[in-house]
Amino acid sequence: MMQPVPWGDLQDFLAIARAGQIARAAAQVGVDATTIGRRLRRLEARLGATLFEQTREGQVLTEAGERLLAQVETMQRAADRIGDRIGGAGDGDRETLSGLLRVSVSEGFGTWLIAEHLHDFARRHPALTIDLVASSGFLSPSKREADVAVLLERPSAGPVVASKLADYRLRLYASRGYLERHGSPTRETIAADHRLIGYIPDLLYSPELRYLREIDADLHPALRSSSINAQARLIASGAGVGVLPHFIAGQDPALVRVMPEVEIARAFWLVTHRDTRQLRRVRAFRAWLVELVTRHRAQLTGD
Repeated sequence: MMQPVPWGDLQDFLAIARAGQIARAAAQVGVDATTIGRRLRRLEARLGATLFEQTREGQVLTEAGERLLAQVETMQRAADRIGDRIGGAGDGDRETLSGLLRVSVSEGFGTWLIAEHLHDFARRHPALTIDLVASSGFLSPSKREADVAVLLERPSAGPVVASKLADYRLRLYASRGYLERHGSPTRETIAADHRLIGYIPDLLYSPELRYLREIDADLHPALRSSSINAQARLIASGAGVGVLPHFIAGQDPALVRVMPEVEIARAFWLVTHRDTRQLRRVRAFRAWLVELVTRHRAQLTGD
């Protein structure tokens, strides 16, 4: 008879499947890569199946691994619900929330708004481990890569629940030094007389980032970066003119709004997996985030 599989080995397997790399999973679990690799080999030997293929990028699930992943995720959701019910049986103290909460957000929003205030949520829930993944690209709630994601567009498919989090505005900016040297751009001069700063077209992770096209179809950036923070620094340094969200540019006194008739409207969408959105730690973060953007709505819209 096959011996019961230790729950800890299954959790390590789940961590590797979600992270895609043994080293990354080991860092998340809090052990070294050798240890989690040994546990994976022990699990594969116990099950008599190879669960991952090794590639240059990391670990990719085999068919057997995919089948096991579906079962382990079901077990993990059940364990999460048990922990939530027991943890919530008391008086609702902040300390009852524990475990890992992974939040995926855009680089600018994560850096300039969430990171500025996340200490408040962490202080309320000191037993919770929080991963803030703020990058040019998003982890997927539908694939359980993140518990909560703030996206630039509403997902059209997948086992997720999405709601509008907040509207925000973007405008054209340049530095004072740049304007002294080159003058202020107009619709007639911006294409021919000014260096534009923007995203790298073939590295755009969302069509919502095609800002310059909304101003004029003939506008093309000459200085390009996949990072909105790098673009903000380029503009502030006097390198050129570019589109920035007000929640970034409004905090930098070196930046001046130009062509005030230009205003681009966008929205952030709050997305969670439908199977885990009712977990207490997910509900708590959603509520905190909605409260945060409500308090800072003027910072987002520039009103």
